[in-house]
Amino acid sequence: MASHGALAQEAQRVRGAIESLNGNTLVVKTREGTEQTVKLKPDWKVRGIRKASVEDIKPGDFVGVASLPKADGGDGALEVLIFPAAMKGTGEGSRPWDLKPNSTMTNATVAKAVKAVDGHTITLTYQGKEKTISIADDTPIVTIAPAGKKDL
Repeated sequence: MASHGALAQEAQRVRGAIESLNGNTLVVKTREGTEQTVKLKPDWKVRGIRKASVEDIKPGDFVGVASLPKADGGDGALEVLIFPAAMKGTGEGSRPWDLKPNSTMTNATVAKAVKAVDGHTITLTYQGKEKTISIADDTPIVTIAPAGKKDL
């Protein structure tokens, strides 16, 4: 998977394709088709992602999981990001997310990872709470990889 992201102000999230980069100004064509200008902080950094697998998820890892409620209860993962150890605690918690309607993003520590006959399940802990999420075989799973401004 060859996707890259630039960190802007933490409160700003833009989904789309990079149209141009000029100094600290990024222009993004959003998924809705409009252009949005993003002013980056002077010390901005680029991070890439690389493909990972469900077997890479271990108890104690810090992950970000976008998920949707399932009809039979619990949540089903839409995508999983395995954070590097140095990023443990980043954005910890569970909040509404814009990937799909009714989706949430949960950044939390993996308390338990289980492989069962019908797939994988992880139990996440964050801020004194616990959430169990199932991961289907076709769920995208990635981790952060080195990247530079030239990769944009």
